[in-house]
Amino acid sequence: MKYALLLSFFVTTSFLYAQFGIGHTTLTFNDPARSGGYGSGGGSGRQIQTEIYYPASTAGENVPVFADSFPIIVFGHGFAMSWDAYANIWEHYVPLGYIVAFPRTEGSLIPAPSHADFGLDLALVSTKMNALNSNSQSPFFQRLNGNAAIMGHSMGGGASMLAAANSTSIRTVVGLAPAETNPSAIAASANVNVPALIFSGSGDGVTPPNDHHVPIYNSLGSGCKSFASIVGGGHCYFANSNFNCDFGEATSSGGISITRAQQQARVFAILDPWLAFSLKMDCNAYGQFQQELVANPALVVGSTTCSVSAIPQIIQQGNVLTCSVPGYNYQWYLDGIAIPSATNQTLNCTVNGAYTVEVEFNSGCSEISDPYLLFDSGITENKRVVMVYPNPFNETLTVSGVDDGVPYQIVQPDGKCVMQGQLDGVLNMRDFASGTYFLHVENTWIKLTK
Repeated sequence: MKYALLLSFFVTTSFLYAQFGIGHTTLTFNDPARSGGYGSGGGSGRQIQTEIYYPASTAGENVPVFADSFPIIVFGHGFAMSWDAYANIWEHYVPLGYIVAFPRTEGSLIPAPSHADFGLDLALVSTKMNALNSNSQSPFFQRLNGNAAIMGHSMGGGASMLAAANSTSIRTVVGLAPAETNPSAIAASANVNVPALIFSGSGDGVTPPNDHHVPIYNSLGSGCKSFASIVGGGHCYFANSNFNCDFGEATSSGGISITRAQQQARVFAILDPWLAFSLKMDCNAYGQFQQELVANPALVVGSTTCSVSAIPQIIQQGNVLTCSVPGYNYQWYLDGIAIPSATNQTLNCTVNGAYTVEVEFNSGCSEISDPYLLFDSGITENKRVVMVYPNPFNETLTVSGVDDGVPYQIVQPDGKCVMQGQLDGVLNMRDFASGTYFLHVENTWIKLTK
């Protein structure tokens, strides 16, 4: 319990302490297949001017990106809201080591924004940004780690679902009070297969949760999806103060009982570890996310379908080994070496030895099994000729066919090592209890009995 508390403290504090200055640049991307947009200079077709905030050694305009690689968050603004209403997002996440990009398209009140175009813009910016990693003329050359999230608020939250539908190039999608859109974000969510996180405010009257956030969440096709309702939270409090949003909330929402700062702090407490494990592959953060989601129902009412990582076991039937737990991906190993193309839940064995399997779960985390020692199953024996005698043994065991000084291990059937060292002809086995053991030397396994 003490270890868990210390781990929680370490993970939480690692999210909170800023490490980087905030750099800013403006890039205009282009989609030659469409027209319109916002901005200029991206080439013919649709212009998508994007404000990009990134980690830097010193804060400033067009300063060099810090010499490391970072994940990307592409963020979609709300209806009739400007990208700069979300300074709370970039001021929080850039210092923690994220690049945050804000497309400025579809920001008008009249004419009404195109939700379909905005979804396409979010997806395109994610793709174009990652492509800059291999562009030696770009300030983001070799500064991107290839992991991306699409996130949005209100209209941008709904458009994020449109962008994430059928996408295999992003790691997660996050909706902050996501609104139903035209075309339907609810319908599109059925085709979202990446891990997804939906935030809601219980006092939201602009996009009432039961009409917007909850149906989007329920429709999600992802096997890993989570919902966080901020108790007493509003619609606009996910952003900084904005006249258009605040005016709409003042005429529609009731039951808001917390401040904007309190709501944002509760969001960050959950969103920080979610992004850390989905974009930075920090599996300790996954446990912290689950804890924050359900820690205090008086503050946040949360639920999740994401699997808790479980230690896999190996089950044998003849020459077929089966991993006991379902996962997204598998990798089998023989004597600690990955077996090429052995990426299914089952494995047909062809040689004796110690097998392990690593399982990746839908949370993005992975676990590896204890070694499973396979012998006497009628499969091909290793060619190395190593002899031991007597076997069964009593007080001593002689090993021949191997040079002195070669490392060895003796393990129990459960994989626990009970003796190891360097061979010197005769091993003292006096203290061994009666039972079965396995000698491992030079990739050869020999079954021993006492």
